[in-house]
Amino acid sequence: MLKKGNKLYSILTGSCPKCHQESMYLDQNPYHLGNILKMNERCSHCNTKYKIEPSFFYGAMYVSYGVGIAFAVAAFVIAFLIVGTTLVNTFIAIVATMIVFMPVIMRLSRNIWINLFMKYDPDAVRN
Repeated sequence: MLKKGNKLYSILTGSCPKCHQESMYLDQNPYHLGNILKMNERCSHCNTKYKIEPSFFYGAMYVSYGVGIAFAVAAFVIAFLIVGTTLVNTFIAIVATMIVFMPVIMRLSRNIWINLFMKYDPDAVRN
């Protein structure tokens, strides 16, 4: 089970990478498209600044490519290899998967990116 202190917990929940106490995002639902990338400036629990430097999350675009490929491969395996659809229908399934999961992919990419640079600190206290 996912527990605080595990990077996977922070990545999948979108919680602060340092204390895992609160969400980094103003709106936790990635499908509210107007708020998809709006983040808190700092964690209210440990005072961690999320945007380490200007344009910090541009690096998440590279992660997004890999995450998107993983989703596309999963759609291919399910549609073509398991269900047995034609190549055209498999292509449609991949495109539909990428469109439907775009907000999730964007959030996951940001979460992975920030967790590459920060680690969990159970003793994190407000400065």
